[in-house]
Amino acid sequence: MLKPGHDQSAHAVRMEWGPTGATAVAADIAVVIDVLSFTTTVGIAVERGLSLLPFVWKDERAAAYADARAAVLAVGRLEGRSLGADRPPALSLSPAEMSEADVSGVERVVLPSPNGSTISFALASTGARVVAASLRNASAVAEHVAGLMRDGATCAVIPAGERWPDETLRPCVEDLWGAGAVIAGLVDRGVTGLGPEARVAERAFRAVRPDLASELAACAGGIELAAAGYADDVDVAGRLDVSEVVPVLHRDAFVAQGA
Repeated sequence: MLKPGHDQSAHAVRMEWGPTGATAVAADIAVVIDVLSFTTTVGIAVERGLSLLPFVWKDERAAAYADARAAVLAVGRLEGRSLGADRPPALSLSPAEMSEADVSGVERVVLPSPNGSTISFALASTGARVVAASLRNASAVAEHVAGLMRDGATCAVIPAGERWPDETLRPCVEDLWGAGAVIAGLVDRGVTGLGPEARVAERAFRAVRPDLASELAACAGGIELAAAGYADDVDVAGRLDVSEVVPVLHRDAFVAQGA
């Protein structure tokens, strides 16, 4: 049971972390943000004409889910790397690989992840309009959401966060910046009614924006990926407002808004 105020229902623009936070601050629109993996990869996949199906589990259930929906099952980031450095880029959780993989003959991709995909999958049945946002499409998402909010909709911005080794939620600065990029875009388009949590994210993004690429590379998540050989993912994820695509969850899949 939520304590008073935890649902942030006094505010039109809300922000809270992870799967539990997404449920707590439920709104008409849910903007999910997982900058260094899931939502950046979703945006790239949708740009390339694919439908992207989120899924929670990365075991045999994911393969069965993909088979039942005539979809290709993407591999995890490290699974792709284990196939060998000289193999072609795979359909995987890696944004850089998703941007380069051969997608000929592919229409639908199932992409499991423990953070952004889990949140999106859980939100699919709530009736909320679920949008995948990243630094790459923050302004496009803000434009889309602002239009809906002018008609009275409420918005919850959900930074996915990462996981500690014990599986507890680790709020991470890159997702705070991604959330702030969308929220700053809403403010710049005249949206009001931000809660304090949303204001924190907005201010964090405005403060880091002049040095966004270098700070993303220097944050814990950026260092972790570079050490694992995925510095390209950090570079791809840090390209602010290079995409006009707004992925919206339609039934079981993210597709381009208006598609």
